[in-house]
Amino acid sequence: MKITVIIVSYNVKYYLEQCLISLKKALHGIDSEVFVVDNHSRDGSMAYLRKRFNSYNFVVSNHNLGFARANNLAIKRSKGEYILLLNPDTIVGENTIRECLSFMDSHPLAGGLGVKMLKCDGEKAMESRRGLPSPLTAFYKMCGLCSKYPNSRRFGKYYMSYLSWDKPEKIEVISGAYCLLRHTAIDKIGMLDEDFFMYGEDIDLSYRLLKGGYENWYLPSMILHYKGESTQKSSFRYVHVFYEAMLIFFRKHYRHLNFWITLPIKTAIYVKAFFALSKMLVKRSERMVGFISPQREREVEYVFVCSERNVNSCRRLADDKGLSSHFIVADGEHKSLTHVERANLANSSAVVYVVYDISIFRYEEILAMFADNPIDNVRIGTFNPKNRIIITDVEVIR
Repeated sequence: MKITVIIVSYNVKYYLEQCLISLKKALHGIDSEVFVVDNHSRDGSMAYLRKRFNSYNFVVSNHNLGFARANNLAIKRSKGEYILLLNPDTIVGENTIRECLSFMDSHPLAGGLGVKMLKCDGEKAMESRRGLPSPLTAFYKMCGLCSKYPNSRRFGKYYMSYLSWDKPEKIEVISGAYCLLRHTAIDKIGMLDEDFFMYGEDIDLSYRLLKGGYENWYLPSMILHYKGESTQKSSFRYVHVFYEAMLIFFRKHYRHLNFWITLPIKTAIYVKAFFALSKMLVKRSERMVGFISPQREREVEYVFVCSERNVNSCRRLADDKGLSSHFIVADGEHKSLTHVERANLANSSAVVYVVYDISIFRYEEILAMFADNPIDNVRIGTFNPKNRIIITDVEVIR
């Protein structure tokens, strides 16, 4: 078997469905198996998806095992020459997996590979390429030198932002959102470290691949990553888990360094966590006593680009939900929004979602259009005519 795809999911039913739809297209003609490990979701994910993807393997846990442990459950059962760890809040381009497998086949020293991850406005996600957070690299990131000098090989190493986005590059850390691994490499270095509940396990795994004599690569094949749809990043739990993961990694790999080198880094991690929690507490307190008036939400508009047979379905859904909408019938002459049309949308004060009918658009076609011309207020939306669902980065409309 060529590849095993593993997705760990938690309460993201419709995002996961969309991911699996894109995955089915991307795996067409490839000898593969898919494992979905559900971390005790309560949104009916498994009952809903098992009927629709009955060729996939669904593993349902009675507890939230965390990212590392849940992935390891499936890795132990995997038969693929390669293992792909994939987040459920992603859309995979039709040729992305095929291109990645071809690259790995031709680079036998490659232990792992990541791809170009896009945000919903088409902008490249900096997390697509990262350097190891050594004490100095972490210090440059925390004090702002990384963002101030992104093209510096010293100061910009955290995101390796001096590398080209348009050609394969050796990197140090592969994002866990899309992490293609050589199975023999995992057999040699071991699976994910279960001390990490969530966050940090991809950094640790990447570091162990490098220590094991393998190379980590970035390939400019595209996916869309909604970036943590299932994570409440304003929660106290998120802050605790995130910064605890930083400390676990630091203690594991840098405890040998001089005390006077490690002390500032550990102090900075604790200070960052303290200020993050303090900021949350202040905001909650201000809301409770009424010091903060509710801010007016930015207006949202929807531009549907759909087939003639589905335009009425889009109209009905938009009317039912009270959406401010425009409709473009995609035909041979007008298959998609041109750059000029999208640039005109940028003049709007609203957030504009261009909602593509996935029955006529290829995912990689949508991603390429946005990647070529990212516009801050113009974002990707999808419409699935089979279930009449619109998905954006912030909501599911059905």
